[in-house]
Amino acid sequence: MTGRLLSVSLAGATVVLVVIGTIWPSKSAAAYASGEQFTGSASTPEAAVRIVGEQIRAQAWDAAYSRLANKAEFTEDEFRSDLTSAYPDLRTYATLSSFEVQPLHASNTDAEVRFKMQWSTVVGPSRDTRDLHVVKSDGKWQVEWPIQKAPVVPPQVIPVNYLRWDVINRTAGDDWGAQDVEAPHVRIVDMHPLQRAEGLVLMGEVINEDVIPAYVSVTATLLSKDQKPIGTEGSFDQISHQLLPKQITPFLIRFPNVSLSDVESVRMTPFSTLISASADPVIEIENERLNPAPDASLTGQLTNQSGQIANVAHVLGTFYDQSGQVVWVGDEYVDHALLPQTPVSFNIHIPEDLARKISSERAVVATYSFGGAD
Repeated sequence: MTGRLLSVSLAGATVVLVVIGTIWPSKSAAAYASGEQFTGSASTPEAAVRIVGEQIRAQAWDAAYSRLANKAEFTEDEFRSDLTSAYPDLRTYATLSSFEVQPLHASNTDAEVRFKMQWSTVVGPSRDTRDLHVVKSDGKWQVEWPIQKAPVVPPQVIPVNYLRWDVINRTAGDDWGAQDVEAPHVRIVDMHPLQRAEGLVLMGEVINEDVIPAYVSVTATLLSKDQKPIGTEGSFDQISHQLLPKQITPFLIRFPNVSLSDVESVRMTPFSTLISASADPVIEIENERLNPAPDASLTGQLTNQSGQIANVAHVLGTFYDQSGQVVWVGDEYVDHALLPQTPVSFNIHIPEDLARKISSERAVVATYSFGGAD
């Protein structure tokens, strides 16, 4: 994914979120900032978890940490980093928008409670589930937080031997003719529509046929039976924008509230431009597994084989039927940074009504590192 595109999106969305939070702070955050404490009673295991959840949502880290039964096992900074990340990534700029508390088991002295959190990030919602052990002490229930400390990457030397392409463009003072380097040749190799309850989607694949890297995007215009435009949309999100030579990316374009029966034809427009790029960091996809319905999904692990931290990783899955036609394109942003040699799991949901048509899949990863694109 191009660094310029994602960095602008991250920076712009972050500024908007900060401004909104400053001008219109949430009631819980404003209450805590003014000195008002959370006065709910921890008389039940669920109530104890809800109080901690509200404090996390208000980013009242000291108050949440002080209520934990096992806080002697880790510091407040480690507790905060467990929730907001120790390295800059999507979770760093996220806020807890909502949570659910689900009791699993309880006795007179302890209980198990499932804590489902939904975080709002600049690229959409991110979900995290923790099973909490809650204990009773002096008539009150307290949460034992299952801390997940950031992995420590040992000192090591990793040889760098990846390919890299740099671009030198013509300046105003150069007499190189009228144009810069020609844009890379890209081609749509597959495209077909699919009607969904929420509207029409177009999906397919694009290949970079050139020997130079390309930034790519795809725009589609729907035409009615009288050849009038119904609407134009682009594949801003569900596509890997940076393609090295001969690489293929899936794309998915959504047209909300549009019916396929109203469409006579589709005008597809691929776009490409030459960009500087490198083949590092190398992200290996391991343990890929296509899980059948119900809860159909593509799961696996991402391992950063380089020595460079990948702050944001975007996994795209292309799903095919027996004839090799694209059935679905799904994706997931990994909200934690990919550290060198440290596996991170991903899970791409597959609509249940399409899962039975799928016989094979292919996954690709786009990454962004703060300070550069990959």
